[in-house]
Amino acid sequence: MSPGAFGLMMIGIIIGMVVGILPGLGGPVALALMLPFTFGMTPIETFCFLLSTLVVTTTAGGITSILFGIPGEATAAAIVLDGHPMAKAGEAGRAIGAMLMASLMGALIGAVLIVLAIPIIRPVVLAFGPPEFLMLALVGLTFIAILSDGSMLKGLIMASAGILISLVGLDPQTSVPRYTFGMLEMWDGIGIVPIVIGLFGGPQILELMLSKKSISTRKAAGSTSGILKGFADAFIHWKTVVQAGLIGAGVGVVPGVGGSVAQFIAYGHAKQSSREPEKFGKGSIEGLLAASGNNNAKDGGSLIPMISFGLPGSVSTTIVLTAFLIVGIDPGPAMLTEHLDVTFSMIWVTIIANVIVLLITIPIIAPLSRLTMVSGPLLAPFLLALVVLGSYANSNSLFDVWVMLVAAAVGVICQRFRWPVVPLLLGLVLGDICERYFFLSQALFGWDWVTRPIVMGFGALMALIFFRAGLQSWKTFKNKRAVQ
Repeated sequence: MSPGAFGLMMIGIIIGMVVGILPGLGGPVALALMLPFTFGMTPIETFCFLLSTLVVTTTAGGITSILFGIPGEATAAAIVLDGHPMAKAGEAGRAIGAMLMASLMGALIGAVLIVLAIPIIRPVVLAFGPPEFLMLALVGLTFIAILSDGSMLKGLIMASAGILISLVGLDPQTSVPRYTFGMLEMWDGIGIVPIVIGLFGGPQILELMLSKKSISTRKAAGSTSGILKGFADAFIHWKTVVQAGLIGAGVGVVPGVGGSVAQFIAYGHAKQSSREPEKFGKGSIEGLLAASGNNNAKDGGSLIPMISFGLPGSVSTTIVLTAFLIVGIDPGPAMLTEHLDVTFSMIWVTIIANVIVLLITIPIIAPLSRLTMVSGPLLAPFLLALVVLGSYANSNSLFDVWVMLVAAAVGVICQRFRWPVVPLLLGLVLGDICERYFFLSQALFGWDWVTRPIVMGFGALMALIFFRAGLQSWKTFKNKRAVQ
């Protein structure tokens, strides 16, 4: 809270708000651009600057997801599923209020877990090898059964398409180009950011242009009562938020898995345990809270292996890890003894930055919500410019803009014929992870990795998920037959 550190935190918060609201830019891009400015800063000032940007970017990305149905961040894609339908129904203020409060609660959960886990995390992390990481990724894929909008076959087909897209690029084992069709731009693979923007943003922008109407026609879109109701929702459904936070922090601890996986695992779990799963994807407050509650919790979780072992849990924390080298600190046991003040300052930043962004956003929720009442033909060109800019800024490549446009066309077709896009996104994210850890498991253990205790435990969990999803589908089928 010293003037220098707090001032840098406020600058980071403002940058995080701007970057988070703009689709496609995301935390890693912002952190990479800000890293050179940290030379000459003290360690605490450095992490106040960088971490405040990271946590606020994650939170602010949900605002664009709710208002326009275009994820501000790839890790905010699940917020679109229920947040945007709420905005269409005139509840944008309530949705943003619920998202902000759930994000704050998730940050608190992540911070508490860091404090509790640091002394005991070493044996837990060391117990995980490539086979366990592989099974965790496969558990994420099993949530296709829950997130397929009632059609398991369509979900499996879309997931397979996502896995196929994840194979584009150089083979990690042999460095042979796969499915690149002679294009050098595809050697690095297909980026997830332009695909997320296209899949979710394309249908929304086209719908606005064709309907010639605003996103919402209800005047209650930005009412103060709606905002307060959103805050209250987070406390009413506190169990959903806590469970999502714990899942986000747990997945965040696992290096290399990332927030794109955590959000859908948290969302799928909430849908599976909800008393009203049929409302998910149509404006369910539980779905929105589950997607929001894990965001900052997984950032807190990803700090645990970075602080304890120097293992980054995500792309963002890889950049933060570079800051350790700049300020001359080695992550590891010293962070729990000699540099304990730096460790706890990192924890406090994740909490204070979210409190500040909540206070800053409250006065502007109503004006932001009124954007949903702007005429579609006026709003669509602005949104189109944003998604093009976000796709290009991802890697400064025009190729990513073309990828976004193709993904937008796929998103429109999927919406027209009621095909779920979430399984495709899951397959894209998890396909590369599964392939990498499968080959590592085979190289290290042969087929003996299948008999490892944690692997067998994850296998039992997968069987349980499929059994519950199948049972739910059977009950739904029987109910439909009874009505007919």
